[in-house]
Amino acid sequence: MRAPEFLQSTQASYDAIAEAYAAEHPDSLAGRPLERALLTAFVDLVRASEGSARPPVADIGSGPGYVTARLHEAGLPVFGVDASPRMVALARRAHPDLRFHVGSMTALDLPDETLGGIVALYSIIHVPDDHLPAVCAGFRRVLLPGAPVLLGFQSGDENGHQRLTERFGQKISLDYYWRTPDTVAGHLTRAGLELHARVLREPGPGEQRPRAFLLARRPSAHQAPAAAVRGTGAGPG
Repeated sequence: MRAPEFLQSTQASYDAIAEAYAAEHPDSLAGRPLERALLTAFVDLVRASEGSARPPVADIGSGPGYVTARLHEAGLPVFGVDASPRMVALARRAHPDLRFHVGSMTALDLPDETLGGIVALYSIIHVPDDHLPAVCAGFRRVLLPGAPVLLGFQSGDENGHQRLTERFGQKISLDYYWRTPDTVAGHLTRAGLELHARVLREPGPGEQRPRAFLLARRPSAHQAPAAAVRGTGAGPG
């Protein structure tokens, strides 16, 4: 089955800029204490939900692999997934003891209810609006009951779209989709995930847009999804 056009262009663009991107962002969490704190909260939620088993956690859109490495250092069994084969090769080289796979959040090649958690930092920004509901539904499908998901994305007051045709001196075709926290929260709840927390950070040095973070989880087996009880989502679509 042929990959969607947007996925092909995203893959080709990151393949073209992979070396320069990894050199500039070897660990973007190093100077971001809020992001590190949210990752710690995610780890604690994973541990609270996993019981005696230790199911793996997926870092989706893993890029150079620094988030995967931090989750590993925190003691979680984790693997990374990225659409760019070149990014996956660089992540494997930087973190040879960890697993990285080529794949897409739009079609997760995983059995149902197998993951103890999902992290996707700054990766849903490349998914068009009409594909985002399926992405959120896919997250719910592969998560175990009670397992958390942490999303991070550039945000703003209005939803919007931007296309870059050059970066790091390379010709690319990379689309960015800016969304409000309420928009993404609505997609999560309509997919059957339960919102746990939302955080909006103001732009830091060199940043143009606020950073939004959503923590959600798949409801426990005995608990009906909140959206199903209400019959609606928690925010605009």
